[in-house]
Amino acid sequence: MTSTSPLTVQMTFPAVPELVSTIRLSVSSMASRIAFNVEDIEDIKIAVSEACTNVIQHAYSESTPQSDKTIQLNIELTSEKISITIQDQGKGFDTAILGTRSQKESSEDTLGLGLGLAFVQNLMDHSDIQSEENKGTTISMVKSLTKKENLQTVA
Repeated sequence: MTSTSPLTVQMTFPAVPELVSTIRLSVSSMASRIAFNVEDIEDIKIAVSEACTNVIQHAYSESTPQSDKTIQLNIELTSEKISITIQDQGKGFDTAILGTRSQKESSEDTLGLGLGLAFVQNLMDHSDIQSEENKGTTISMVKSLTKKENLQTVA
């Protein structure tokens, strides 16, 4: 695989807790194709789990039919990095609230710690959160191979 011809995989899953492990396995399998070390693969799996858990817990209202509650997973793999996008078609939110006292209070009210998106940002090399009210949220994340790991990559 060369960096100019990425391998792209797109999957849609029901937004249920029982399938988070399947999503994690899919992503870790792809990451292992380009020789990420075990620590990086664990970071990727945790970040993906946190993003999926946010979808399950926050994206959809209780009145949304279960068949409409989905997680779209997009993985793009090159010889140098893995790019992952987790997307929902839920209620969305104002991203300006991230990191504010209001978010912390809201998270505590819903028995969450408000740490999921912070984990994504800290575990990945790059992350971005886009959300539009009543249209959904997209969490994009990238993990790059270090130069040492890149030398070990097998085509």
